[in-house]
Amino acid sequence: MPSNAEPIVQHLRQEFEPVLADVTGPEAGAQTAYSVELTLFRQLLGLGATLLRRFCVSRAAERPPAPVPAPDGPRLTYHDCRAITYYSIFGNVRLARHSFAAPGHPGCPPLDAALSLPERCYSDLLREWAAFGTADQSYRESQTGLEWIVGRPLSLQAIEPGVGEDAGDVTAFYARPPAPDAPVPLGAILVVQAAGKGVPQAQALATGSRERLGKGEKRSTKKEAVVTSRYRLAPYPCTPQDVVAALLQDPRPPEPATRPRPVAKEVHATLDGKTVALTRLQQRGPAWGGGAPPRRGGAAPRAPPPPGPRGPPPAAPQVGGGP
Repeated sequence: MPSNAEPIVQHLRQEFEPVLADVTGPEAGAQTAYSVELTLFRQLLGLGATLLRRFCVSRAAERPPAPVPAPDGPRLTYHDCRAITYYSIFGNVRLARHSFAAPGHPGCPPLDAALSLPERCYSDLLREWAAFGTADQSYRESQTGLEWIVGRPLSLQAIEPGVGEDAGDVTAFYARPPAPDAPVPLGAILVVQAAGKGVPQAQALATGSRERLGKGEKRSTKKEAVVTSRYRLAPYPCTPQDVVAALLQDPRPPEPATRPRPVAKEVHATLDGKTVALTRLQQRGPAWGGGAPPRRGGAAPRAPPPPGPRGPPPAAPQVGGGP
């Protein structure tokens, strides 16, 4: 397939000239920071669409070799170029991919796996932004916020299925152990926290129920959500000078040391009750190296006294003079 990358590059250069003129031309002196910032953002989204189209055309220009079939699968031969519409944060990009097929086989474009294209037409980044908004907002609010940012409409039917598909990976995601190669060494202090919060839950109305509730009646009930967290933290030493400066409110206190930051922090929430939450928290112990958590301040546990014959306890020393 011939590459159309060169016309796209020329078009990209033509699009960049107005962007540069908006910030360097004579009209820039009458613009406000808000108007320039908003205009630049919209123009950069357009440039991003052109660059993404250039990338897709470049990757799809070369015909890839035929995929290696499975041991019991059919041999795939070249069929045609199949076009799809890729919905990104920059807009819609039309992408034609070389496809291989066999009798009774739906077809296989190798470029889909090479670019890690999603099964549906919406890009992973667009789905990630939409799912991030629905974590604490409704679908409608997330849709409105996303449309306000990217300046393009997005239907609710595009958000709801994606969130439902991503929800199936939540349990496996949180079950993963922490990364073995932490960016900083784990602290000596293990911090474990737990808290409960009532979550309102709407109840389905029974057939023939009253539209108006009586005194003290509620249509919704609350169920406790238990949130647990655990992380490692290095000790934060405090000198006597720091204590004195804090108590006396010294206007020129000594320069404080850099406070350690939590390392490998994990936060989990469940509606299955406290027992399930604490059990899952305890099961995460092997992922943190196993064993009992270290003592406060990182001090090693005190060694037991050496074995020996038991004798009478030593007499307590007397305080003051005797008769």
